[in-house]
Amino acid sequence: MTIFSLPDLGEGLQEAEIVIWQVSVGDNITTDQPMVSVETDKAVVEIPAPFSGVVKALMAEAGDIVKTGAPLVEITTDKVEDTGAIVGDLSNREKPASESSKPAFMVQPPKAPTAPRVTAIATPAVRKLAREKGIDLSSVSGSGPDGLILTCDILSATAADMNQGEELRGVRRAMATAMAKSHANVVPATITDRVDIHSWLPGEAPTPRLIHAIAVACKKEPALNAWFDGTRRQLLDRVDLALAVDTPDGLFAPVLRSVESVGDIPAQIAALRLAIEARSVLPGQMKGATITLSNFGMIGGEHAALVIMSPQVAILGAGRIFDAYVMAEGAPTVRRMLPLSLTFDHRAVTGGEAARFLSAVRADLEAPSTIAKGMPID
Repeated sequence: MTIFSLPDLGEGLQEAEIVIWQVSVGDNITTDQPMVSVETDKAVVEIPAPFSGVVKALMAEAGDIVKTGAPLVEITTDKVEDTGAIVGDLSNREKPASESSKPAFMVQPPKAPTAPRVTAIATPAVRKLAREKGIDLSSVSGSGPDGLILTCDILSATAADMNQGEELRGVRRAMATAMAKSHANVVPATITDRVDIHSWLPGEAPTPRLIHAIAVACKKEPALNAWFDGTRRQLLDRVDLALAVDTPDGLFAPVLRSVESVGDIPAQIAALRLAIEARSVLPGQMKGATITLSNFGMIGGEHAALVIMSPQVAILGAGRIFDAYVMAEGAPTVRRMLPLSLTFDHRAVTGGEAARFLSAVRADLEAPSTIAKGMPID
């Protein structure tokens, strides 16, 4: 018998949640065959079989959170004689215990069989809903054809379980941990402003313009493009911008690398959004940001006191664009206005530095639309 443990998935990840087993107890498996899908903080990763053999036991069930290095699956690696529906050598049952090279518990399957959990009939969308609601599919009776579990079945099970609450999983669990860490360590302060964007081209998307403005402002006031660990501040030359993306699963913040020199910002944004929708974004794409942008105005809201992800020291928020009367050339006129909120870590950034940064952002956004297709700032 060989026990295979959850491998190191990289990027400092310490655990993963079992999403679905693609093998069952008794299955013959081959090297590199898809074996189990697990969910880390930000992505679903498929783990292949490390070697060929027969699955003797699954050491974790769908929905379990497994630590790196913890037992995952038990596999018989010896060649096994085909005895029909029974996998294994029946003659082993007649041998004295002293002749067995392995302890008896090594060949016993788990007390709670995992096959029903894995083989429950449900579409991927229903499985996802069940994970979000914390519902064990093996406990749900499907009302669809041939026992197919439907969305209404999950909702019914959720209603019956409402009083017990819901344990956070996956992305939401990671978000809760990160928010708590920020609340404990960062000393935030927020300043706000409004930008007159009447010079923008019709239909121009705000996010690429905001990214360009941040890159310009970081060059003029580098104090906000920095990392701070509580005692040491590191000013950074490259602007690696985290873009907050709202999804039904929770908050993602993929990183756009070197936005101060990238040519086609809209194309990079589109590629990251597609990766998030497909849950194919890599853990490395979520790390190492130097500053964050939250364009929450696409959903609603004007100003906000945002949360800084340490060791970053700043996050810029863009609110809902609206029309307002302003004074222009001595007369009132209607202009399109974009509200901005800059939250900074007051331990590492002064109020003057923050105000100069926000002024630089505003000046770039109010300039004529010469970067609609995305251009480097240099």
